[in-house]
Amino acid sequence: MKVKVSRKEHFNAAHRLYNPEWSDQENERVFGKCANPNFHGHNYDLVVSLTGEPDPATGYVYDMKKLSDVIRHNVIRKFDHKNLNLDTEYFRNLNPTAENIAIVIWRILREQIESKFDLKITLYETERNFVEYPAS
Repeated sequence: MKVKVSRKEHFNAAHRLYNPEWSDQENERVFGKCANPNFHGHNYDLVVSLTGEPDPATGYVYDMKKLSDVIRHNVIRKFDHKNLNLDTEYFRNLNPTAENIAIVIWRILREQIESKFDLKITLYETERNFVEYPAS
């Protein structure tokens, strides 16, 4: 009997969507305002979900305090109030789209959370725009 548990966190970050192989005009055509050379920011909402079987001794799928600590230490601390392009190694050579940010967060957390748990990342870039990884 599997149960999904989720923890919601929040971080603010700036980024620029840009392909260095394209002209400024092509970047603006594809990415619009997100290609602004002076960057722009978002107030991201992050939902981390784990699916697994409740432990018979605790009733927990995963200790939510521990999950919060793992997210804060490994993601929030690295991304909050940062310029993703300039201040993180993850996006030096990777366009920080919401899709890529979600994949990077999944990879970071996958190293910290036992593989017996299914891990899903939901990242809200705005109230209306969000991505999920892995896709279901």
